[in-house]
Parts: sequence; structure tokens; C-alpha cells
Amino acid sequence: MAAALVLGARRGGVLLPLLVLPLATPVLIFGASAADAATNGRSFGPELDLLGAFLALALVLCPLAAGSGLRAATS
Repeated sequence: MAAALVLGARRGGVLLPLLVLPLATPVLIFGASAADAATNGRSFGPELDLLGAFLALALVLCPLAAGSGLRAATS
């Protein structure tokens, strides 16, 4: 998705990390928290629920954002 958004940008290499890092950070945090909870014998259900919510949101919004970015890059 982020690659499609920066496709036509002049400084896409600088813009790409600025778009990807805020989206990847919560997934990394909740994934590590779920792994830690599972390792220590605690309940890891809430973390997996949040990761599932992120996935459901990404499945809906990523194709829309990628299509919009590709249309803007070709125009």
C-alpha cells in the first residue's frame, strides 16, 4: 500500500518509512505482547483480538489506498 502511495513522488525513499512505521509499530507492539503473554502462561486473547482488528481494517483499507495512490501516480 505505501509503495503505491509513493510511486509518483519525487522523494519516495524518504516518504516511505514515514508512512510505514506508524502503521507497523502497533502490530509489532501487540505481537510481541501476545508472544510474551503466551510464553509466561498468561492470557493472550486480548492482544490477538487487537491484531485481528488491525488485520480486518487493513484488508478493507489497503486496496482502497493502493488504488488511490496508483491513480494519483498515473495522472
